[in-house]
Amino acid sequence: MSARGLYQIPAWRMALLGIVLLAIVLAVCGRIALLQVWPNYERGFVFLQAQGEARTNRTIEIPAPRGMILDREGRPLAVSTPGVAIWADPALMELTESEIAGLASYLDIAQETLALRLKGQPGQRFVYLKRGMLPSSRERLEPYIGRGVYLMEEYRRYYPTGEVSSQVVGFTNIDEKGQEGVELSLDSLLRGTSGSQLVVRDRRGRVVESAEVLEPASPGNDVTLTLDSRLQYVAYRELKAAVVAHGASSGSLVTMDVNTGEILAMVNQPAFNPNNRADIQPASVRNRVLTDLFEPGSTIKSFTLLAALESGRYRPETIVDTSPGRMYANGKLIYDPVNYGELSLSMILAKSSQVGTAKIALDLDPDSLPTLLQRIGLGESPGIGFPGEASGSVPQRYEWEPIERTNLAHGYGLAVSPIQLASAYAVLGNGGYRVTPILYKDASTLPPERVADEGLVDDVLQMLRGVVEIGTATRAATPSYDVAGKTGTTHLVGESGYEAYKYNAVFAGLAPAEDPKIVTVVVIHDSKTDDYGGGSVAAPVFSATTEATLRILGVTPSAARANNIVAASALPGSDR
Repeated sequence: MSARGLYQIPAWRMALLGIVLLAIVLAVCGRIALLQVWPNYERGFVFLQAQGEARTNRTIEIPAPRGMILDREGRPLAVSTPGVAIWADPALMELTESEIAGLASYLDIAQETLALRLKGQPGQRFVYLKRGMLPSSRERLEPYIGRGVYLMEEYRRYYPTGEVSSQVVGFTNIDEKGQEGVELSLDSLLRGTSGSQLVVRDRRGRVVESAEVLEPASPGNDVTLTLDSRLQYVAYRELKAAVVAHGASSGSLVTMDVNTGEILAMVNQPAFNPNNRADIQPASVRNRVLTDLFEPGSTIKSFTLLAALESGRYRPETIVDTSPGRMYANGKLIYDPVNYGELSLSMILAKSSQVGTAKIALDLDPDSLPTLLQRIGLGESPGIGFPGEASGSVPQRYEWEPIERTNLAHGYGLAVSPIQLASAYAVLGNGGYRVTPILYKDASTLPPERVADEGLVDDVLQMLRGVVEIGTATRAATPSYDVAGKTGTTHLVGESGYEAYKYNAVFAGLAPAEDPKIVTVVVIHDSKTDDYGGGSVAAPVFSATTEATLRILGVTPSAARANNIVAASALPGSDR
């Protein structure tokens, strides 16, 4: 038997082996077909594709910009600018110690602090390293991205006018949620709605491809205020200068359109920079024009005399004998600095006579003045919709003691905010109508309501012109416009009652006096200089602010003063 015959494989075995091998090939091909082609197979290509995409595809949030806050002319007071946040995944951290040191230096974070953040807590997969960074920082951060460190797009709030409008506009937190001011009161309107987008990331978590937008981001709504940023700057400049010059603890100023109630300027001291809140103090955040209450003092005498005119027993020229310059009410001495003798109502207001005002108040029906004060809006919320608006108070009595009546006539015993006092004086400037203060442009408000006779408020307006021309407020006069107004000086209230040497200096005025367009109220608290009265501290602020404001608004100078200006310009050597 040959060797060839010993090792010959039977033909049937070869056939069987071929069949087995072919079956294996067909099985593998079938399996591949099921996995890659057949869509409805339980673990087919749809499943595998989904698994692969789940490891590379991610849904990310598309941040939405917050709406802008604008002044009445469309100038920005608050805008959202693109920025980036840098964050870390401690579980994927690959940075060396030297790289951590370099990253800490760039982020201006202590190396030890950054190292602790990068280490994270057990199981922690997300930790912010720094937010609100400029988009240009991407290039510097590129060496660290994808190695446990990542970037995320976001927006950050910027305030172009800085501290000039800080208490009005307010500010947001790092997540762009309103915290103070308009940012808080209209947060739901300003806030945008984030969207979502499908992206493809590489193994380091970097976005390598942007796929479809699943939900587009919806920006927040813009808000337009009645403020004029030019007038706001003028008011801020003059108020701050006065507060600094007198070493005062605080101050407020508001300018309002007497006919529409639109607030044109609203500033406070101290203020803060909303773009850098590292050293912010709680006291500087308050919008004192709307939130702080004070006793208005002699500025209320204008309404005491209006109540006298409404009684029908008095006219501007009616004479009141103030001799001997002092009187008593419930045993309390009321006195003038000198014995003015016989004074007309006009001169009582011009001289701010305590005795004359007290005698008129005691001659009137006890409820006439408090009723008038309520009618013009004192003791009620201004209704602007601003956080922390104060309502103030006007006393009510079943029976009035003489001292209570005289105190109220002198502006004591009630509490008002600067905006309430401005609204009250607007009644004297617009012919007797009460208008609602407006901060938001196109806000729906109640129509003007007549609360006083036009002829009578015009009589008071003319008396207020005399206060500036020959009375206690001569420093409120302006070079180009006739103005009208009233000073007020009140003691500050301390823990044990009225402070002997601490005062509020107040001035409320209207301009131009012949046809008022604006009303401005200035309040300065606790002057540390020898000047502390409304006529010497608050009135000059009114003068400077009003002159600049009316010029910016394009109001024609008062006729008599315009003639004086022309005559002065014609003098030899004058600047023509």
